[in-house]
Amino acid sequence: MKYKLSGIFAFLILFVIISAALVFTSGGKLPRFHQHLQAEEKPECSHTDDTFCTHLPLVQIDTAGKEIPGEILTWESQSQVTYTTAEDGSDYITASLTITDNEGTRNHITDSPAVSSLAQIHVRGNSSRTFDKLGYEIRLVLENGENNPQAVMGMDAHHEWVLHGPYLDKTLIRNYLCYNLAGEIMDYAPNVRFCEVMINGEYRGLYLMTETVTAGQDGARLSLSVDKKDNTFTGYLLRLDRGSQTDIKNLDTFSMYSRRSLNRLNIVYPGTSNLTEEIRRSVELDFSAFEKTIYSYDYDSTEYGYPKLIDVQNFVDYFLINELVCNYDAGLYSTYIYKDTDGKYRLCVWDFNNSCDNYQEQSWSGDSFELEHHLWFFMLTKSDYFTDKCIERYRELRKTVLSDEYLHNYIDETIAWLGDAIDRNNARWGSSFDQELLYPTQRNIHSYEEAVTQLKDFLDHRTAWMDENIETLRQYSTESKIKKYSEGTE
Repeated sequence: MKYKLSGIFAFLILFVIISAALVFTSGGKLPRFHQHLQAEEKPECSHTDDTFCTHLPLVQIDTAGKEIPGEILTWESQSQVTYTTAEDGSDYITASLTITDNEGTRNHITDSPAVSSLAQIHVRGNSSRTFDKLGYEIRLVLENGENNPQAVMGMDAHHEWVLHGPYLDKTLIRNYLCYNLAGEIMDYAPNVRFCEVMINGEYRGLYLMTETVTAGQDGARLSLSVDKKDNTFTGYLLRLDRGSQTDIKNLDTFSMYSRRSLNRLNIVYPGTSNLTEEIRRSVELDFSAFEKTIYSYDYDSTEYGYPKLIDVQNFVDYFLINELVCNYDAGLYSTYIYKDTDGKYRLCVWDFNNSCDNYQEQSWSGDSFELEHHLWFFMLTKSDYFTDKCIERYRELRKTVLSDEYLHNYIDETIAWLGDAIDRNNARWGSSFDQELLYPTQRNIHSYEEAVTQLKDFLDHRTAWMDENIETLRQYSTESKIKKYSEGTE
């Protein structure tokens, strides 16, 4: 009996050790799910006809003949854009949505779906709305219009999703690559899954189903909560961009009225249904107090400054992942910052479509650092503690998920796994290779192979440059640079 009890005890110890190892993988969180590595392998289909067949999840949307609103109607300037609307004047329509994701077999149009729901849908994006291949924002709903959270392609249940349709990115994988790298490095980055999409029976190509940046339940997405009844909140989420069309969501914070930022912060969470003027004003004052601290003489004080207010590691990692790929919308556009329920501010990555020298209007050689000019990082990089942390963290990550070998293998393995889905997408949208979307025009890519080579070459050049120059981040925190900002520090 004692041997039996000893065996049980040993098993329990082993179970605890293994469980702890799983929990603490990747810095105290569950391991990141990488679809191309961990998705179930599916055998080739045996049928020889032209039945649509894919190893990827298949999303089908039926609008009952209605046009999906949100396409650009007129464009006078970035601030003067009008969009198509539904017949009733709203910015979305309600459609039927199914997701087929079979176990053990490939997916076909006529297969029974794993998810079936009504969905409010509209076209999303800014400049991407000018492309032939559109992206969509989706809200899963019940017949009465209430939210209908669903687990999608193995991701935690929620009602808000984005279908990102890569078009400007000829490799099709920039967002997938960067979200997953960020997910390995940071506590949270939006989860993503590749899928193929049909709208009203028409093949629309390869898409990336993406978690929206918002609050979730049971540990999904961000840990935020609000009580509209009492006008209280524990955590909120803001977006720095062009502001919201819903006035109550817009904030006039310190960075805006002091002209530190030309863009506007708006409240993402709590959403409109749970947002009161009292909550809006409280968030505005609370975040302004944070920004005033960042721009004060005590900005780096351990007692009063940024170390007490932010998750420093989060800001360091956000800085590095965006600098690595030269994603310089970060800190200007599509920038999400949230106050967690623990009272600390954190950043969440979003939108790498323009990364790795893929901006339409401007080329980035990869031979400079730029984020030190952007809003909160303008002051953070004046702290030698922060710049030292960036340097130390970069050196550490270059040995693992930011090594040249890891990056090249990740790209090659993702492309190999996507396989004929890339061919189908390019058969549908191959005309994009003939368009002059990037300026100067010699930057344009004219084949898929050329697109992959450009991505790899850029990353090789960028990592080599950062290896040689990462120590120069200290120039921003030298005494001669920061003296006028630090007269009142400890």
